[in-house]
Amino acid sequence: MFKELLSQRLSALFVGGWLLLNFPLLALWDVDATWGGVPVFPAALFILWVVLIAAIAWLIERPVTRTKDE
Repeated sequence: MFKELLSQRLSALFVGGWLLLNFPLLALWDVDATWGGVPVFPAALFILWVVLIAAIAWLIERPVTRTKDE
């Protein structure tokens, strides 16, 4: 059951990341502005990428907790 739930969560994270890093939503960051001297578009790409990797690592590495029924 836990592997099935993990697979579903990883699949949802994949789809969410794919949507965030795809054209319609990614175009929101394509502006002529800077954050502390860094253009917004590359900074947003890097931040989204880091958040996705951190979420995947958290899902994979967290300990499995079992209920009393198992």
